[in-house]
Amino acid sequence: MRAKDFPKNADATEPTRLPVASGSMGLTQGGAAAGEVLGGLATLFSGDLARYRNVFVLADDPREAIGGAEFLQPHRLSALMARFRPQFATSDPRGLASIWANQYFMRLFPPVISAALLLDLRMSLRIEQISIVVDAEGLPQAFKLPGQCEPLPPVQNPFERFAHLLDDNLQPFIQALCAHTGVSAKVLWSNAGNYFEAWLGQLNKRSQQPQLLLDGERLLSAPQRPDGSRNPLYAPIRYVDIEHADGQVRPWRQRRLCCIRFVLPGVELCPNCPRLKRPPAV
Repeated sequence: MRAKDFPKNADATEPTRLPVASGSMGLTQGGAAAGEVLGGLATLFSGDLARYRNVFVLADDPREAIGGAEFLQPHRLSALMARFRPQFATSDPRGLASIWANQYFMRLFPPVISAALLLDLRMSLRIEQISIVVDAEGLPQAFKLPGQCEPLPPVQNPFERFAHLLDDNLQPFIQALCAHTGVSAKVLWSNAGNYFEAWLGQLNKRSQQPQLLLDGERLLSAPQRPDGSRNPLYAPIRYVDIEHADGQVRPWRQRRLCCIRFVLPGVELCPNCPRLKRPPAV
């Protein structure tokens, strides 16, 4: 579970270029193209990124879903994680919680981050107001929203831009998972920061207006929130210059905090792990 779990061929092929501008980007009244919650991101969510196009649906979607409050109940979390990796159902729950949470972040982040930065849009992500469509493996496939996206009000800082993600969704999600499994909140927030930074990298490759991504970068570079409290997403990744076998020095993307997946039987350290002194196969 690492950054390369995002689309792998971004470097191998010419990425989709986004003719984005802050604002409507072709949205119909109400914040989305007909039949789509985030129609304005259709240019981005095509090709290798098409799987993110329908992460958000409206409440009248006919698929069965789990209410947000129910989703975070201990018995429900146990059942979903057991479906995800049944071979680890009796193993250290902290490791299982970490890798399962990664799947949640990977599904949720691309449309949320993209909408907030490229379109100045937010969606209601309060746990008690959404429901989650899960697949046979206990993983989120879609999030049912109570209504359409809405324009972001004027923001003073990146924490205001992403309050609907950080405060309304991630905080209760991480709190519930920590209380149930004993995994450290720092581990889960570090996981979240890892995937947030990875998606910013994807957007940076595709956007023709990189200045629109600045609030995302500022969110990860601020040690504290505006109220003086610790920013749990601060600096999740560092880039270390490593000399490779060909004599070339290239940056190694390394996490600052281990995701502890190694506590699960037979699971190795990820290639970005801070417990490693060098990346594998160098």
